[in-house]
Amino acid sequence: MASAIPTLSKIGKSIRLNKHGCVNRPFYHIVVQKTRDNFDGPVIEQVGSYDAMPNSQNEKLVAVNFERVQYWIGQGAELSGPVAQLLGLSGFLPIHPTTVIQSWRNRREPPRERKLQPIKGVAPPLDNPKI
Repeated sequence: MASAIPTLSKIGKSIRLNKHGCVNRPFYHIVVQKTRDNFDGPVIEQVGSYDAMPNSQNEKLVAVNFERVQYWIGQGAELSGPVAQLLGLSGFLPIHPTTVIQSWRNRREPPRERKLQPIKGVAPPLDNPKI
């Protein structure tokens, strides 16, 4: 027996990061895509960008169109983990739990000391002949 209410089949959409840039210089676009598409697939809309490399002031730059993000969330788009973290840090959403966990881990860990490795082919300094 057929239902009186027609069912609409929605294709899920997600807001996620698309990687661009070079190997050692990642740059991300915050895009809306169909959930089943791969990361190189067609993009419905670009709603922002994220530069993961710190600039000269040690800042990671993020640009987001909050109106469009709000529209797509209202349409039922899902957020990926990294995008949810970025939106939580920006104050648009509540802070993501993994952000809180990572901050606690950073507070507990002592800073790591780097060991100096001798460079092969370079003469050792005169004051320390053991190197």
